[in-house]
Amino acid sequence: MELKPNRQFAEKSNEELLEQYCKTGYLEIKQELVLRYLYVIRSAAIRMRDVYMSFAQLEDIINEGVIMLMNALDKFDPEKNVKFETYVSKRVRGMIIDLARRQDWVPRSTRRNAKAIQEASDQLTAEYGRRPEEHEMAEHLGVTTEKFREINSKINLFSVVSLDMMLDGASENKQTVSIPSDVVSEQPEEYYLENEFKQMLADGVRSLKEKEQTVISLYYMEELNMKQIADVMDVSEPRISQIHASAIRKLKEYMEHELRLKGKRKGEK
Repeated sequence: MELKPNRQFAEKSNEELLEQYCKTGYLEIKQELVLRYLYVIRSAAIRMRDVYMSFAQLEDIINEGVIMLMNALDKFDPEKNVKFETYVSKRVRGMIIDLARRQDWVPRSTRRNAKAIQEASDQLTAEYGRRPEEHEMAEHLGVTTEKFREINSKINLFSVVSLDMMLDGASENKQTVSIPSDVVSEQPEEYYLENEFKQMLADGVRSLKEKEQTVISLYYMEELNMKQIADVMDVSEPRISQIHASAIRKLKEYMEHELRLKGKRKGEK
């Protein structure tokens, strides 16, 4: 049965309804909230379409997202001072990454192209004494600028999801002492390790160049897309994509290095 907006809630804001649902748990309010926040699911699903397009359809992801949204409404804690839209968007992203983790979603051609672009960038940087421009990279690789942008966009997405998978995997592999509590923050060792991990990631971001930090902040914290970030920073969208890809690559290398060091130190104890 198709859900339709409930007229009795027409005067209520999303925040008011969410607060009311957290207090009462009424099904009618939950259904209304699902309708109101459906756009968050769709927006996140469209944004990450390249991740799942080889093994799922947009509507499949949205349907899974709706189930996740209903679950999120029951688990959301307003006391955390986090916007519900942000909470849901991150959970949809996590859901898609979990699906991708179980699939070999990255084509071999994308992996080959990533290696070729990195090698070309290193070679031209050494030759010119500066980072090569987009058209110079395209010419070196024997493709049009438009084709280079398309290839780089896919590699950029691959890098982002690869980083997310690495971070998720590191979080899952953390060994903790089991303490009888369902609340993570009430488990001292888990809480400490979570904070330690977040600090490591924050240090990694601070190690980036200023423009890279800005792009990462606008993309992940403000959830702007590449075009919006380009407008904010007054540069071209391809340049923003290039900065983003570079920042993600550096951040991934930094985290891998720090996690290896952490593993060695743990093994020496």
